[in-house]
Amino acid sequence: MADETALIEEQQRVRRMRLLVDVTAQVLSQDENLTFCEALRLIDAARTAVLRLFPEKDDTFNLVIRPRLERIVHERFQISPPPPVN
Repeated sequence: MADETALIEEQQRVRRMRLLVDVTAQVLSQDENLTFCEALRLIDAARTAVLRLFPEKDDTFNLVIRPRLERIVHERFQISPPPPVN
């Protein structure tokens, strides 16, 4: 029973995280009044919110979610992405 409850709570947090990231991506791509600085702050706010849901997933955010959101910002503001660091 406790395992089932933990699984349900985990699924709810995952749904919240997906919604949060999807809404953030939508705002980044569609809000005509959004400035570059506001876009960067929005990405940081999304990171803070995701880490509240999943405190141990900072690396996952930086590897999966941040690049998605930054790619939207780069395309929107026509900024070339920085070269990969080797």
